[in-house]
Amino acid sequence: MDIHKKELDTQDYNPFEHRKVKKPNSDIRSLANLLKASLGSGILAIPLAFANAGWGVAIVGTVIIAFICGHCVHIFVNVSRVCCKAVRKPLLGYAETCQVAFALGPKRLRPLAKAAGLFAEFSLVFTYIGVCCIFTVLIADSIKQLLDQYAPGYILPVEYYCLILLAPLCLMVQIRYLKWLAPISLTANILLVATFAICIYYIFKDEITISDKLVVGYPSRFPAFLSTVIFAMEGIGVVMPVENNMKKPEHFLGCPSVLVVAMTFIMLLYCILGLFGYFRYGDALRGTITLNLPLDDWPAICAKAFIAISIFCTYPLHFYVVVDVLSKHLKAHIKKQHMNMAQIIMRIVIVCFCGGIGIALPMLEQIINIVGALFYSILGLIIPGIVETVCRWEDLGKFNWILWKNILIVLFGFCSLISGMTVTISDIIANLEQKTE
Repeated sequence: MDIHKKELDTQDYNPFEHRKVKKPNSDIRSLANLLKASLGSGILAIPLAFANAGWGVAIVGTVIIAFICGHCVHIFVNVSRVCCKAVRKPLLGYAETCQVAFALGPKRLRPLAKAAGLFAEFSLVFTYIGVCCIFTVLIADSIKQLLDQYAPGYILPVEYYCLILLAPLCLMVQIRYLKWLAPISLTANILLVATFAICIYYIFKDEITISDKLVVGYPSRFPAFLSTVIFAMEGIGVVMPVENNMKKPEHFLGCPSVLVVAMTFIMLLYCILGLFGYFRYGDALRGTITLNLPLDDWPAICAKAFIAISIFCTYPLHFYVVVDVLSKHLKAHIKKQHMNMAQIIMRIVIVCFCGGIGIALPMLEQIINIVGALFYSILGLIIPGIVETVCRWEDLGKFNWILWKNILIVLFGFCSLISGMTVTISDIIANLEQKTE
């Protein structure tokens, strides 16, 4: 395919007119899908982020991070549309967009196009493997809390619960088609909303005191705040599928638009839950606010059970991203008659790998920070900044403002990555030293 010939005279090609989606989503459905991607289990970790930064700094930081993340989604979708016109394709995925952008970029970078696509693909894979590790530990923590309270004769370390979960998770991920996951996903969403409502009830149940809460937290904990908020807010892995399946994709960007409404709602919700969650529980906050709820009250017990079941039901959806990418590379090396068995083995191996990380590192807060700092910084900040610069190299605006703006975004991404990983590794070492004492 000669991309550079196809670059010429593409103004008459409108990718939206050539999209053939069997059941396109309305703007409302697309908004719901985008919200669902960003309002997963991460929202329950936001109060802890506020505890790390102090409530004043956290509010300002959350607004700024929401703006940066929203802008990165905006520029990536714009680049994808430019690439669609250049190669005359109706739609492109995340990794395909990265590959085509490099193929259209400066001549020196064009040979790196395939490598850029592979890097983007495996960034997606490792991001969602990280999410699956978080889910494993979160489910195990929730089950342990309940059983420690109501079956005190059988108290086990959280690592054992991670191990026990491997069997049901291995069975769950054998569901191979998204349409079969739809009712499971609906159940997960209902339980997550119920959990959120119960958390709000406990936050506002009694009088809140703010006099002992920090407006500005300790600077050494700010990277942990960044990592948690980036993890909770980023949903860039599902942005392209949402935009590609819209009935009117031109409504995804702009003002007002699906993206603007979604990011504004997410920002407001995170600020409210983070602020009042911190005011209620203070420095006692744990990796997810459900772990702070009392163990002797039925609504709280239900919330802990609901979040465990909800995350268990959500696991196959995030797992699907990993399997989808790896299956493409697996097909080239496995004979057709052995493909079914290869799929079964691959799914079991990935679940066991995620479970193994959970067993080796059963620290929910730290795993969330690793995924946010390392994987989502790359996927949601660094890659969009680089891809837009490469794609628009011939026209970077007056005074090259696009270049300078993207340099700042990429630097912010790297600072979040390095500082977040440094603080998290220090926390892990401190926790391990406490255990050995």
